[in-house]
Amino acid sequence: MTPEKRLTGLSLKVGPLGENDRLLTILSDEEGITRIAVPGARRPRSNLSAAAPLTLLDLHIGGRSNLQRVRHLKVLHSFSKVGEQLETLAAAQALAELSLLLVAGNDPLPGMLNTVLAHLERLEEPEGKGCQVKPTNILAKSVQASVHLLALGGYGLPIQKCCQSGLPLEPPIGEWEWRCSLIPEAGFAIGSVPNTPIQLNPSELALLQRLLQPNLPKRSNGELMGPQNVWLRLLTVVECWIENHLPKNISALKMLRESILNK
Repeated sequence: MTPEKRLTGLSLKVGPLGENDRLLTILSDEEGITRIAVPGARRPRSNLSAAAPLTLLDLHIGGRSNLQRVRHLKVLHSFSKVGEQLETLAAAQALAELSLLLVAGNDPLPGMLNTVLAHLERLEEPEGKGCQVKPTNILAKSVQASVHLLALGGYGLPIQKCCQSGLPLEPPIGEWEWRCSLIPEAGFAIGSVPNTPIQLNPSELALLQRLLQPNLPKRSNGELMGPQNVWLRLLTVVECWIENHLPKNISALKMLRESILNK
């Protein structure tokens, strides 16, 4: 038996365990990814039934070291609002999936929890009283969140230097014939490289580079920079990079793309 302890973390995934229990996957600053049993959580009126996905929890846990059990939990914040739109739900699930790929069990990644929470809060932000968030804005938020998490996890997109020549990637705005090509194994190369999955023009590369900043790029009137088709292209960049550098693809990003294209 291990001594009981307290853990604050975000539930990324919840699944069945046995007949009445749940298996809770938590992201925390202290332990990285932790899987914990929640006894009786599937029983009606259980005081542990609040162990739901995308919920920030204060947990008291103990029991065997190989699979500890929740003794008590308190909900600090539920990101249930992201479920009000399919696009925000897909974007939030993409954050959870990407976190699971980037953070190892019992190997915390400093700053990951706060970064994920910050991007979930952005997905919950309303655009006006009674207004749903515009799909293009959700798409942009998801692309930037992915860029931030990849950088934090050590798989950042190399968008500052040409992967072939080492020259700075400085997009010449206004030179519409200029291109850079994504080589998924290495990064971006200046020029049109045959058989690459996507090529960006100067404005698209400049927009991608600005995603490393804390806030989304917006115009002076507060409107998001870049039309929907450009953000879909940047989503392709992110998906190609993940496919070539992480163990599996992010299915929620595909769901997000399909939902936006079907609008």
